[in-house]
Parts: sequence; C-alpha cells; structure tokens
Amino acid sequence: MENGTIYFLYGGDNVFGLKNVKKIEGKEVIQIPTEQIKANPYQPRKYFAEQPLDELARSIGEYGVLQPIIVRKTGLDTYELVAGERRLRACKIAGYNSIPAIVLIAAEKDSAVIAMIENLQRENLHFIEEAKGYQSLILHHGFTQEEIAKKLGKNQSTVANKLRILRLPDAIKELILQGSLTERHARALLRLPEEEMRMKATNQILKNNSNVKEAEALIERMLNSAQYKQLAKERQKKSPDGHIDLRIFINTIKQAVNMMKDYGLPSQLTQIDNEDNIELIVRIPKM
Repeated sequence: MENGTIYFLYGGDNVFGLKNVKKIEGKEVIQIPTEQIKANPYQPRKYFAEQPLDELARSIGEYGVLQPIIVRKTGLDTYELVAGERRLRACKIAGYNSIPAIVLIAAEKDSAVIAMIENLQRENLHFIEEAKGYQSLILHHGFTQEEIAKKLGKNQSTVANKLRILRLPDAIKELILQGSLTERHARALLRLPEEEMRMKATNQILKNNSNVKEAEALIERMLNSAQYKQLAKERQKKSPDGHIDLRIFINTIKQAVNMMKDYGLPSQLTQIDNEDNIELIVRIPKM
C-alpha cells in the first residue's frame, strides 16, 4: 500500500499481457532478505522525498507491509526489484531485515516495462522522470514510441511530447525537478532557440514564481527581442551594388504589424510605391 492505494500488479497467467512473465507456482508470497534485493536499473523514479518515506516507514512499523513487492530472480540468492521501491526503502528505514515479495519469471526487458507501468500508476511521478523512463525503454530495449504508448494505454503523441522535453539541457532539467515548474513550463522553454536564453528564462520564471501564462509571455518577449537583434544585424548588410537594401527595413515594419495582430490588434499595413519613395501606412484601430 502506497499513498493509500493497493496496487495489484499480477493476475491470471501473465502480467500486463507480457506472455513471458509469470508467477512462480507455489511461491506467491515469500519473505526475502532486503540485502539480497538490488534496485531496478530501469526504475524511472530517481527522486524519493524524505518525509513521505518516513511516513511510510512509520506506517509499516505499525501495521507491517500490507502489499508485497515484486521481484525477479537474478541469481542463487539475488533478486532484482521490479516494483515497490518505496516499500523496500521504507522497510529498511523501519529496520526490517526482510520483506514479503512475489517472485516473477521475467526477462530484463519485461522487468523494465513492469517497473515503468507500476510507477505510472502513481500520479506524483515527475514528468521528466517519466520521459527518461520512455527514453530508457527506447535506447536499451528497442521499443518504439508506438509500442510504449500501446503498453501504457497512452496516445503516441503524448509519449512524443514527453520525449521532446529531454532536449532541454541537463542543468535546466535539474532546476525543473527541484522547482515547481510544470510540463507546460518545460514545453514553453523549448521554443527558445539557444541554451543561454533557456537558462535565463528558467531562472527568471523560478525567481518570480511565474505561472504558465506568465512564463509564456516572458518567452514570447524574449523571442521577439531575439528576432529584432537578428534584424539589426541584417540592417547592416548591403546589397551587391553597395546600397542599403530597403527590403530589410520594410520587412521589419511588416513584422511589427504582424506582432500587433498576434496580440489582438487588427492592424493594417498599406504599401504604396511612388516614383521617388515608398509610402508605408500603418492603421491601428483605437481600442
């Protein structure tokens, strides 16, 4: 039992539809020394908050382990954890030397899938940890995004969007993990083209405790600023005959008008080419 919920991870002849994963007959629940159980290398959850673990340890100390962990045998007296790392950690904190467990016959690939599914049943799995879990299944076990989506009952686009977040630099991902930024914050940061800009935006969002809407507005301002800096560089360029290219200035004005439209101002630009000049008229309605 974790977070007040009992998770039944097995049943029937196989687990999660994985044909090669079965319970060992006659050994549904056994006591296993905690020192004989090693962590699952494909466990997506890397951060375990100290206070909830202590609370679970106190509960186990009072009521015992109400739901066995899931392991797979890897040697004569060694096991690999498949599901239930919080329970295992809490047992050790509570001073238990053994823990009730269900032993599965499972290949390493299936063990990774079960570990992912077991953790996805908990709503508090961080979206970056979730994305890293998907990445591990792809890199180490040859899964496709479609296969992951099917196994987990999700849309392929959901898996793809999670994986995109991993494009953020490690330093920013660490700040997101430590802070209270949401997945929508992270996706907004992906719009920025440079790592320096992303880091600057992340620090400012965290400093101001910005919500998603405020963060998106900040990033929009930074993008516009970056575009104008690029345009400023282009203004310094000259056409092949040595004259300044007026198209650069005209395009700058056009972009300014388009920006006003994006912000809800129905602006209009009219261009009139006269014999000796170009006339640009910008009409902005009074609000």
